Amino acid sequence: MSSEIKALVRSHQGNSRLQIWIVGSPDQVIHAMNELYVKKVATDRAQFTPIIPAPFSEGKFMSVLTR
Repeated sequence: MSSEIKALVRSHQGNSRLQIWIVGSPDQVIHAMNELYVKKVATDRAQFTPIIPAPFSEGKFMSVLTR
């Protein structure tokens, strides 16, 4: 597991907040983020982490929504 993903998991271990992981091409991730915002699953775009390369799938990218 890369250091970026370990930091994401570690930063949220202390609290029991829900995480939704979005994995796909950059366009798919952006589309899913927009869809979740429009459907009011995310109340603020700042709830998403920046898009980073997915450490477990070559050529894929990811963002995490923390609620």
